Amino acid sequence: MVTVAYVGFGVSVREYHIPYVENRDDIRVKYVYRREEDIPQFAEYEPFYPEIIFTTDFQSVLDDEEVNLVVVNTPDQFHVPYAKQILNAGKHALIEKPFAPTAAEAKEVFDLAREKGLVCMPNQNRRFDADFLALKDVINSGKIGDIVKLESHYDYYKTNGWYDHLGTLYNLGVHTTDQVVSLFGIPEMTYFDVRSIHHPGIGDDYYDLEFYYGNMKATVNTSMCVSIDYPRFTLHGTKGSFTLPPVVHNSGKKKVVGRHKVSMAPASEDRWGTLVYHDENGETVTEKVPVDCAHYERIYDNLVDAIEHGAEKCIKDEEVICVLEMLEAATEVAKSHK
Repeated sequence: MVTVAYVGFGVSVREYHIPYVENRDDIRVKYVYRREEDIPQFAEYEPFYPEIIFTTDFQSVLDDEEVNLVVVNTPDQFHVPYAKQILNAGKHALIEKPFAPTAAEAKEVFDLAREKGLVCMPNQNRRFDADFLALKDVINSGKIGDIVKLESHYDYYKTNGWYDHLGTLYNLGVHTTDQVVSLFGIPEMTYFDVRSIHHPGIGDDYYDLEFYYGNMKATVNTSMCVSIDYPRFTLHGTKGSFTLPPVVHNSGKKKVVGRHKVSMAPASEDRWGTLVYHDENGETVTEKVPVDCAHYERIYDNLVDAIEHGAEKCIKDEEVICVLEMLEAATEVAKSHK
């Protein structure tokens, strides 16, 4: 049994963590820790979770021998300090993205985890997005042949950008970049075009990141000046092409006070992808590709296996470090545009 304590009680915990573990036989949520000053922000949600102990005493959580996994869902600047405190207390750790501000700090945390014989991993849950899983299925089918190009778009229209400071890369690009690395590994070469349309030199609300793998190229694109959506993914290969509809932004969904429930129903047909390929007879085949639901519980499947049976982590340390190195480099490009 893995007994979990959460640090923080924001949207991430309530929508992307607890609903995916609350009915499992191998995981129990025992605590939610939040600082005294943070209680008012989400206090109205607490009565909907009577089985959880809410506390402002973090040391008591770390001292509880039943707790063997602590999940950190705090503002970014607290990720590394909490991770080190948790590991030094002898607990396994799952840290929200971005795992650390720098690759060097990530290495320090991973070194500490190895020294202590503990599992520590970032919550790169968007490896298990429904549309990304559909993309992986198409790649694995081999129907499009050798991959020539992948385009990943996650765009908005926002009149003042997403932030008036640096942060888009670390809070959105960290996911889309990680998806590329999870598919193809560490790139042989990169090129980063990063700008801020709204806050030159102090923001990063536009980026076009290019990753090269031999003859194949992947791009990660985000802009706050897109009024007509691009497809979420466009994939081209030597035998065909595949495209998926644009992302549905969670930020636009109305928040309802209560216990969050997730739907495991597949996506409606208007969210399905389109695959066009040439079969072995040279005929052109067009298929609609169903899109299932997100499977964020798979992060926890892997954590349980890693903690209890020593399985390999699904998000490898070297992948995390690679992504952070690229985000650091891309952020420096953003700063150069005065």
